[in-house]
Amino acid sequence: MSPLNFTHILTQAVDELSESESYQGLFHQHKDGEPLPSARALCDVIELARSILFPGYFGNSTINSRTINYHIGVNIEKLFDLLTDQILAGLCFGSSEEGEFCTESMREESARLAADFISRLPHLRRVLATDVEAAYNGDPAAESLGEVICCYPAIRAISNYRIAHELLELGVPLIPRIITEMAHSETGIDIHPGACIGSHFTIDHGTGVVIGATSIIGNNVKLYQGVTLGAKSFPLDADGKPIKGIPRHPILEDNVIIYSNATILGRITIGRDATVGGNIWVTEDVPAGAKIVQTKAK
Repeated sequence: MSPLNFTHILTQAVDELSESESYQGLFHQHKDGEPLPSARALCDVIELARSILFPGYFGNSTINSRTINYHIGVNIEKLFDLLTDQILAGLCFGSSEEGEFCTESMREESARLAADFISRLPHLRRVLATDVEAAYNGDPAAESLGEVICCYPAIRAISNYRIAHELLELGVPLIPRIITEMAHSETGIDIHPGACIGSHFTIDHGTGVVIGATSIIGNNVKLYQGVTLGAKSFPLDADGKPIKGIPRHPILEDNVIIYSNATILGRITIGRDATVGGNIWVTEDVPAGAKIVQTKAK
């Protein structure tokens, strides 16, 4: 049958999809000269950041102690340029004023934020080193730190999270969320960039882990696959819409272990040195040092 016989159907679909009522809230009005965030460019940003944070494991594998300064210098320059462009795209995308265009002050702010982020890379490396150490020490199957860095999805997801969290702390819109969702798609580990996570953090296996935006996690915490740090039903405003920005996710203090498929909901505290067993639903505070496990059927 000739495609011409369907012309009226296609035309009708085009007309209906072009009606403003149908795309209200779903349409981003592009402004001339306004850049858009690029997933491909952000992948390059993450790969450059990894090559700086874990030299020799990512990026140029021929790097050695004599050439490391040169290679990191080159990558820092590339990272600064790429990140400046993407931060600018995020700032422009997030501007809410009708008719507001990317301004020269936005471009200057983007460069400043990119430079501030790069200044935090030494701190990021120190914290990520503790995460690698925790993963290695917590897994008898791990044969080397290099294996953990190269192979473990938790390190990939946590490094994306830590990069995104620093950008969020600097006030960069949209870009941090894209970065953590990239890791979510790649590893199945969903960490919101707004969560606050201490050092020596590890996730064993990792698939299905969810860490909500207002979660607070202390030092030396270990999660297993399928763990959810989520929110209970949240309050609504007078118009029936969820109230944003309130603390609604759990607090895990130092040295907590949460086993697989446990669900921890609401602004509750899991006390220091506590252990929560697998397949448990927890909605109340857990005292320090406690061990919460399923009761055996009588």
